[in-house]
Amino acid sequence: MKLHALFLFALLIGRGTLSAQTINLEGSWKFNIGDKAQWASPTFDDADWEYIHAPSPWEDEGFNGYDGFAWYRKKFDGRKLDKNETYYLGLGFIDDTDEVFVNGKLIGFSGSPPPKFKTAFNSERKYTLPTDVVNFIGENTIAIRVYDVTHGGGIVDGDLGIFRLPRSKSMLVDLQGIWSFATSWTNDPITREKDWKNIMVPGAWEHQGYWKYDGFAWYKRTFTLPEKFTNEPLVLVLGKIDDFDKVYLNGKLIGRTNDRKPFGSSQSFSKTRVYDIPAEVLKRNGINTIEILVEDMGNIGGIYEGPVGITTRDNAYRYEDD
Repeated sequence: MKLHALFLFALLIGRGTLSAQTINLEGSWKFNIGDKAQWASPTFDDADWEYIHAPSPWEDEGFNGYDGFAWYRKKFDGRKLDKNETYYLGLGFIDDTDEVFVNGKLIGFSGSPPPKFKTAFNSERKYTLPTDVVNFIGENTIAIRVYDVTHGGGIVDGDLGIFRLPRSKSMLVDLQGIWSFATSWTNDPITREKDWKNIMVPGAWEHQGYWKYDGFAWYKRTFTLPEKFTNEPLVLVLGKIDDFDKVYLNGKLIGRTNDRKPFGSSQSFSKTRVYDIPAEVLKRNGINTIEILVEDMGNIGGIYEGPVGITTRDNAYRYEDD
């Protein structure tokens, strides 16, 4: 196993990214106050819902003084997208928390609603749009669950749309988004399914309901390779991790970083993780499983900065230290 040390690797999805807007989502959205799980479904009949303009605080759209849960819904035409390209869903700034579903599948969330409320009002929402949830030959439904605690609520500002990432910034397999996550008092594997929770990657775990948690935690994600996948040597890019990690692919250790020094000092948190993928470990046909054991010594913890995905070794070498 080999770790490639990289220069500062810009986020795949960050403010100022030169991405082309493919579908404009600004304008009228279906809207309803309250909270029901079935509102995420693409088959739900929202004919009696009101229309609301987004972006704009819902207080300015006829719901003055309302705090609590509300849902937005909007449809888009998948025929405008190319399944060979990489897209993200841009939703601007949402006050305070959100969960975003496409065709009924959760693709991203920010903040945490009650009972463990954590606002994310100042974070711009940009979520990778997984190709396996998009209907490229017809209609798609976006459903957004929002919780507002006070003042302006809802999709309040920013650029709303579906944006295409330049090929130079795209991964062969984009792994940003929702992972399974579990804390652990030891470095033992997590065996009980109920212990796993959802977490957004990249993103510090302190900002996702694990405030002041230091110690061990596991990340887990499965993926399958696209048809006609490249035969070039591949690497797994895991962004920046605070502080130490061991990375397993299909049960085999493929990389680790730990420069622990006396008195607990370390610079591991500043290193972008890029690990070679042994060809014999990767399943070309079938489900692959990534498991990452992270140990945090203090401050923020976890996979806190991207990019995260699989690319060719030649592409990764462009960021290698001299």
